Formats: sequence, structure tokens, C-alpha cells
Amino acid sequence: MTHTSSTRRAGASLRRALMAGALALSFAAPLAVSTTVFAAPADRVIPAVSDADLAKRLGDFKSAYADVNGTRIHYVIGGKGPPLVLMPGWLQTWWEFNKVMPELSKHYTVIAVDIRGMGGSAKPAGGYDKKTMAGDIYGLIRSLGYEKANIAGHDIGAMVAYAYAANYPQGTIKLALIDTPHPAEGWKGLPMIPPKGSFGAKVDDAHPVWPWWFALNQVPELPEELLLGRYHLIQDWSFNYMLRDNASIPKADREIYFAAYNNADAIRGGNGWYRSFAQDIDDEATYGPLKMPVLALGGIGYPWLQAALPPKAPDLKLVKVDNSGHFVPEEQPQVLIKEFVAFFR
Repeated sequence: MTHTSSTRRAGASLRRALMAGALALSFAAPLAVSTTVFAAPADRVIPAVSDADLAKRLGDFKSAYADVNGTRIHYVIGGKGPPLVLMPGWLQTWWEFNKVMPELSKHYTVIAVDIRGMGGSAKPAGGYDKKTMAGDIYGLIRSLGYEKANIAGHDIGAMVAYAYAANYPQGTIKLALIDTPHPAEGWKGLPMIPPKGSFGAKVDDAHPVWPWWFALNQVPELPEELLLGRYHLIQDWSFNYMLRDNASIPKADREIYFAAYNNADAIRGGNGWYRSFAQDIDDEATYGPLKMPVLALGGIGYPWLQAALPPKAPDLKLVKVDNSGHFVPEEQPQVLIKEFVAFFR
């Protein structure tokens, strides 16, 4: 089978899976820096907690920065052993791995990263395609003195992790993806309107995920105006929509995430991850099969991983995580720890 025909079949398979999962169509739009000044409502209190303080809560971890690939990347590092890079997703920061980092640090040097546009990292005007963001991570790893590392990511972080492995196989030991595949050709033909009766207030077997925010995040400037000072509204709604148990992300953690996204640059940076999807799809079409072992853990995203990865990852272990929604590191941390320790050993 040729690479082209394999890609077409994979794209068709992924399209069917994502349509079944009601994945919304995303349209790319130019990324622009907003010049509009937005004021946050005064009734929302932002907690005064630093990344350095959060790192200390986890034990022998420290917060640090690296200037790489033309930008500044924030990361939290601790532990001993081979390097393991953890990349988080939209609505969150490196803190989404707080339940797993202490145990993983007994086996690995854990490096939890705020990807470009997130948290303590810089939020430049561009560079939000996953290939460029993968370059940030490669630069970070090299700056820490490593030639290669184990790479893992969730949500947007999983897309960056995939792009890293595809573009820097020489810098990748093993790869793990959590609940999300990389954007691919099959995403282009997906409808924006959910099938009648399929969209509910919470994801379950009768109501598959329908991420309408893919479209919202394409719009220049409007999300900043709508959400500044109110970002907890979209965060809480999205968490509760995609969690099995809302308590898996407690109020204190939600406040940390709100503080990280409650400024116009952070909202714009997060939007940039989505506005780059068209370029990400073009880039993905040039990637051949991954050459390293790949672990994929799926909660509600399991059907997407199941459709997308087998043609691209010959050495694949695919695991369905029971009793989990989208936020596997916080919903089923012990499952993630067990699978990671066994896989990355």
C-alpha cells in the first residue's frame, strides 16, 4: 500500500470516527495581536499563587524558564532518571499533571511544560502551528542537556507531542498521547451542526462530545472581549461537560487555571492553537509512520485515537481508560501512572 492511499484511508476512517464523536469543523484564520483594551469585571478574584509555590507543593520540583526557538518557555522540573516531558492542553497549564508528577518523579526526571501561549510561557504573535511548537520543546530538551526524551501530551499538548515525534525522531525515546490525536485530513469535511438530539449538557454514551469551541477559537478578538474576566464560565462549562465526575478538577485547581487564562494575551494565545489547525493538517500529511513505540490513552477520545493512530504508529499500544472523560490525568491518575511507568521503562 502506498503512503498516499494509506493516508486517504486513514483520513476517511478518522472522519467517520470524529463524526460519530461529533467533532466540529475548524476553519483557520490569520492570527493577529489584539490592540483592543479589555477590562476584567471587578467581582472576580484571582488567587495570588505562583508557579514556584505550586511546584513546591509537589515536593522536590522547581519552576524555571528557557529561552528557546525565539520564545520563552516555562517548565517545572523534578525527579531522577530518564527525561519525561509532559505537555498539557487548552483551559489548563502544567498543573494538570499535579496528581501524577510526584509518583512519576520516582522513575523519571519529569519536565512539565507550559506550551507556547500558555501559563508562564511567552505568548507571541505567531508560531502556534504544532510543528513550530514542537521546535520549542526540542530546544528546551537540548537546553537541559538531553539528546532525547520520552514525550507525552494531553489535548493540544498531545498534538505538539505527535508533531515533536514526527519531526524529531532522533530526539524521541517513546511517545504517549492522551485522549487526542493530531489534526489530520479527515477533519476537513466535518459538519458544524450536531446530529439532532446528540448534543447534551454532559458527554455520555448517548451524547458524544461536540466541541463547538473549535469554531469560537477561530474568531479574532471576539473571545477576548467576551471572556476576559469571565473565562471561568467557559472553563467550568467545558470541565463539567467532559468530566465523568466534576469533583475530579476541584475549585482550587479551577481558580489556578482561571488565573492563567484571565488576560487578553493568554486568550489570544490559546486561540492560536486552534487557528493553526489548517496548517497542522497540511504538515501532518507530510509525516510518515512514527518510528518509536507509541502509547495512546483514551477516555472519551478513545474512538478518535483508535481511528487515527494505527496507520501512523506501527508500534502502538492503545488503551481505553474506563470511568474517565477527557481529563485523564486528573480523573484517573493512578491508571495513567501505571501505564506510563510500564510503558516508559
